[in-house]
Amino acid sequence: MPVALVTGASRGIGAACAQRLAADGWELALTYATDRDACEQTAATVRAAGVRALALQLDTRDPLAVDAVVDRIEQELGPLDAVVVNAGTTRDGLAIRMSTEDWQAPIQVNLEGTANTIRSSAVRMQARGAGSIIAVTSIVGEHGNAGQTNYAASKAGIMGMVRSLAKELGPDGIRVNAVAPGFIRTRLTDVLPEDHVAGLLSATALGRLGEPDDVAGPVAFLASPASRFITGVLVSVDGGLSL
Repeated sequence: MPVALVTGASRGIGAACAQRLAADGWELALTYATDRDACEQTAATVRAAGVRALALQLDTRDPLAVDAVVDRIEQELGPLDAVVVNAGTTRDGLAIRMSTEDWQAPIQVNLEGTANTIRSSAVRMQARGAGSIIAVTSIVGEHGNAGQTNYAASKAGIMGMVRSLAKELGPDGIRVNAVAPGFIRTRLTDVLPEDHVAGLLSATALGRLGEPDDVAGPVAFLASPASRFITGVLVSVDGGLSL
């Protein structure tokens, strides 16, 4: 069976991606930063689909920790065929009032953590001449959003990283793509004011917020051989949002 790593798999988009990949027959390594119980629950759901799953704690900001986790995955499950880099965080607020810590957190987790995960995985894939890497970014990285300058910068950086890595790693048989979710029904959108949600719905062609499963489908496609001639692509999963 093929093997995939999904970071940030405790809930939301990461958990949905794990469950979709399991349904497609992938064996999975799932990582979490702090919520072990939620990640173990995702792993239990995956195992119920008849595939093996590991739930592992990982701080993606630490490149040595990433290397150790990737080594363990390959020892216990086998060579990585795909990586879904989903782990991320937000620290919203007006840029000129933001503390240094709040400014740096999304850059360190979203951008540097993504880079650490991709670099560690790609080295192993490179030796085998094959692999698919999918980074989860955001439409905020493309369009910007007031109060999310730090988050937008981190997600825009991922977009540039994906396009560059696709050129670097393509000759080695490794595909690198990204999905950019719009407003997806998760913990982050659950706290939005009703008038804000109404505005988003009116600007969305499909007239609804997305669900984590809406993102999982494109991710599973990009991980699969069905997308074998696709690399360096940013797939917007936003329901036709006009900003």
